[in-house]
Amino acid sequence: MLNFSILGALEIRTPGGQVEIPGDLQRTLVQVLLAGEGRHLSGETLVEEVWGSAPPGNQANALQAHISRIRRRLRALEPERRPSRLVTNPAGYRLVVEDGELDALNFVRDVQRAEEMLASDPAGASRLLRSALAMWRGPVFGDLPGGPMCRTVAVRYEEHRLWAMELYFDAELSLGRHKGILAQLRETHIDHPLRERFCEQLMVALYRSGRQVDALATYRNMWKRLSEELGVQPSPSLRRVEHAILSHDPVLTAADATLRR
Repeated sequence: MLNFSILGALEIRTPGGQVEIPGDLQRTLVQVLLAGEGRHLSGETLVEEVWGSAPPGNQANALQAHISRIRRRLRALEPERRPSRLVTNPAGYRLVVEDGELDALNFVRDVQRAEEMLASDPAGASRLLRSALAMWRGPVFGDLPGGPMCRTVAVRYEEHRLWAMELYFDAELSLGRHKGILAQLRETHIDHPLRERFCEQLMVALYRSGRQVDALATYRNMWKRLSEELGVQPSPSLRRVEHAILSHDPVLTAADATLRR
């Protein structure tokens, strides 16, 4: 069994430890195949991802040479495995990834499971989300972002990461742990200043910590940023949180699902 990691720079691990794929071209090619999540990818797609707008003159031969090297490398890591992990057929190329072998898919699965648990078991959901978020070692694919397909996949996984963080903060708030996440929430809001859900959660955490003035100042800063940068007003959800703070609505201190959308 191999473990592939793309939530950060590409890593491949065997029971004996981490192994290297030599050269940026071959690393990028492995990344593209992993981004395919078990689907067949055409040779044209692989060429575009690896070489972009400047493919070699003999691109078909060059691609096949790199595919052969990767296939040999993977076979050497699993000498008893049959057939090869890297499958070639008229539909293109496919890297066979078994259940549980790709960290990105494991991450998405755990986040979906945590979302299902959140209402009935927020403590369990929080633990699962912390474990899932710990899989991230940096930007998807590290410093080799690849071509259009890889960049699109990276954006999708990043959106899942932000959703996981929202769910985690919801779980912690529902458990009454607002003070414990206040610093992390503030940092996250600063890093993603236009994401309103983080602003809502920060406002609730500040209010619960006895900092109503700071909570309202956070709303005003968000309102100004949305207006100046996007030309839009705060969402109804964000305005409801502000109104609840102004009216000292008891829902803000209730540790239940009413904090979630």
